[in-house]
Amino acid sequence: MRWLVGWSSTAAGAAGIGSAGAVGYDGETLQPVGSQLLWGDPDPLWAVGDWRPDEVRVVHADAQHRIAVLGICGATDEELRRGLFTARGGAVRHLTTWPGSYTVVVQAGRRITVCGDLAGARPVFHTPWAGGTAYATAALPLADLIEANLDFTHLAALLAAPDVPAALRDTTPYDGVRRLPPGHALVLRAGAREIAGYEPVASLAVSAPPADPDRAVDAVRDALVEAVRTRLAAPRHVPDLDPGPVPGMGPAERRAARGMPVPGIGADLSGGPASGTLALLAAGLPGRPGTLLGHGTGAGERLLAVTFNDLAVTGREAELERAGALAANPRLHHVVVTGGEETLPYADLDGPLTDEPGPSLVLAARHRARLAAGSADHFTGHGARQVLDAHPARLADLLVDRRRRHLVRPVAALARADGSVLVPARVYSAARRLARTPYRAGLEGLAERLMRRRFDEPKGAVGASLAALTWAGPGPAARWLTGEALAEVSVLLQAEADRSGTGAQRPGDYRARAALARHAADLRVLEQAAQIRSQRLHAPFLDNQVVRACRDLPEALRVQPGARAAILRTVLEGTGITDLPPGWGAPSHASSAAAARAGLRLAADPLVDLFSTPLLADAGLVEARVVRKALRSAAAGDPLPLDGLADLVSLELWLRRLLSRRGTCWTGTPTRSRAVPSGIQPRRTALTPGA
Repeated sequence: MRWLVGWSSTAAGAAGIGSAGAVGYDGETLQPVGSQLLWGDPDPLWAVGDWRPDEVRVVHADAQHRIAVLGICGATDEELRRGLFTARGGAVRHLTTWPGSYTVVVQAGRRITVCGDLAGARPVFHTPWAGGTAYATAALPLADLIEANLDFTHLAALLAAPDVPAALRDTTPYDGVRRLPPGHALVLRAGAREIAGYEPVASLAVSAPPADPDRAVDAVRDALVEAVRTRLAAPRHVPDLDPGPVPGMGPAERRAARGMPVPGIGADLSGGPASGTLALLAAGLPGRPGTLLGHGTGAGERLLAVTFNDLAVTGREAELERAGALAANPRLHHVVVTGGEETLPYADLDGPLTDEPGPSLVLAARHRARLAAGSADHFTGHGARQVLDAHPARLADLLVDRRRRHLVRPVAALARADGSVLVPARVYSAARRLARTPYRAGLEGLAERLMRRRFDEPKGAVGASLAALTWAGPGPAARWLTGEALAEVSVLLQAEADRSGTGAQRPGDYRARAALARHAADLRVLEQAAQIRSQRLHAPFLDNQVVRACRDLPEALRVQPGARAAILRTVLEGTGITDLPPGWGAPSHASSAAAARAGLRLAADPLVDLFSTPLLADAGLVEARVVRKALRSAAAGDPLPLDGLADLVSLELWLRRLLSRRGTCWTGTPTRSRAVPSGIQPRRTALTPGA
C-alpha cells in the first residue's frame, strides 16, 4: 500500500502529540512506519510506502505556502506553482483538472486543503484527533491512530445496500473514521474541518442544455489521449534486478516465479473495447511505449499486451480471437496467460490485508496470475463501463427532460432480448414511475423492503433493467442478513429520508455516480489484494478529466445500444486507428457467473468450514447455518445470487485478516494502539449504531 497522512492541530505552538517531532511512548517519535516527511510542524505531512521518486512532488512558494502532488500528474512544476497561487484564495477545482491520477495537498498558512477525485479511486479519509483533525488516503492508519473499533452499522449497510450512498453515508468499516465524498475537498483551518464540493451542481428544475454529440465524443477522445500520454511521458522504471539464474528457467520464467513485472509499459488486452482502446492508444501514440531494450522479453519498444485465457470455463473464444487480431499490430508484443482451476474464484483465499473489504478479495488470485506477466506500468480498462454506459435509471432522466423519442431504441433492444411485446409498456411505465418518484420516497421504499425482507430476484435483462429503475435497491447479500441487521439499515434509511428534504438529483445520474463510486472502491481493493511488487496499475477511465468528459456525453447518445463500443471506435478513428477486427465491441455472452459458480463448486468445503464459526455471526450480521446452507445450495447449482455470496465471503475474509494482523502503522504508540484492539465481541442483541 501507498498512502499519505497528515494532520492539522488546533494551535501553531501545539507540541506534544499533535506534532511531527512529538515524543510518544517509550521515548519514540510519533510518526508513520516507513514514512518520508514531506513537510513538518505544526501541520506535518508524510508519504508512506514504496512511492517512486517521480510520484512525489512538493513545490514551495515560501515557508508558509506549498503544494504536494502524489501520483501520476501531467502538470509541470510551473503549473503547480501557479495552481498554488490560485489556491491561496480558496479555489480548488483547478487543482483537479490536470491529466493523470493523483492526490493534491495544499498548505496556505494554517489552512490545509486535500482534494479527493471524482470517481473515488483515490479517496481521502479523516478523523478527529488530539484536538484537531488527522487525514490520510487510507483508512487503516487513522483507525490505528485512534484505536477505532468496527462500525457494525457500516458493515451491515455494506451487505444490505452497497450501491446506496444514503446507507453508506460517509462512514468506513472503522468507527470514527470518515470518508470524503467523491468530488469534494477537505479544508482544515487550525484543526477545524470543512468539506466542500468543487464540482458545479446541475439544476433540478431546468433540463440540461442539449449537447453536441460529436463535440462531446471529441472531448472524451482528447481526455483519454492526454491520460495515456501522461503515463507514457513519465520516467520508465525497471523492477529490482534479477538476483541470478535458476537451473531450467529463462529470464521471463524467473521473473514470473519471483513476482517481478516486465520493465516498461504494458496493457490488458481482453478483446473487449475498453482494454483494446487503451492498448492501441498506448501503442500508437508518438514515443516509445513498450518494454525497454535490454530488459525482459527483448521486444524492444513494443507494448506488452497481456490476455488471460481461462481454460476452466469456456465461452470467451470470440473475445480471444479479437484479442489475437488486435495483437497483430507490429507495435504490440502479445502474451497469453492461461489459467486452470487454480485461478478460479475462491481457489486461493490467502492474501494481504487490504484497507477496506470488497468483493474482489475472492478474485485476487485470478487477477494476480494475469498481472504477474504484466509490465511495471500496466494499463487496465476498469471503469469504462461505469463512465460510458447508461444506467437503466437514465431512462427516467430522459422523461424528466421530455425526450421520450430517445427511449425507442433501448426499449426495442430489450424487447428483442426478451421476445415479449409487453416489454416496451413495462419499461416505459417503470421509467415514468421513477421520474415521478421523489428521492425521499425511494429511500422509504427501500427501507420498507428491507424491513419486510422482500428480495425478488430479477430474471433476464428486462428483469434486471426493471429492478434498476428505482432510486435504491437492496444488495444481493441482503437476503442472508439477520433481521436485526436489516432493521438497523432500514431505520438508518428512514432517518436519511427525513433529512433529504425534497430530493437530490436526477435518478439516473444519481445511480450512475453511485455505481461508479462502488466500482472505484472495489478496484482499489483489487489493486491492494492482487498487487505485484514494483508494479503500478493505471485506470485512465477513472481520471478526473476523463470522468468529466464522459459525464458531458448526451443522455440520448449514452442510452443507445452499443453506445460504449461506438464511442470508443470513434475515439480510435480520431487518432488514426481504423483497422479493427470484425465484431470488435460486441457484447460478451460469457458471464463471470460461470467462473464464479465453477470456483464455488470446487471450493465448497473450505468455504463451509470458513463459516463454521464466522466473525460475521459474532458481529450479529448473519447466522452461520443460513450462510452454510446457501453455500451448499449454490455449489449444487441452485439459482442464488452469486454476487451476494462473494460479498459475504470477502467480508469474512477481511475481518479475519484484520484481527490476525500484528503491529500498527505508527511508531511511538503501544502495541495495543491499533484498530479493533479488543476484537469482535459476540453480539446476540441489536447492533450498536455507528458514530
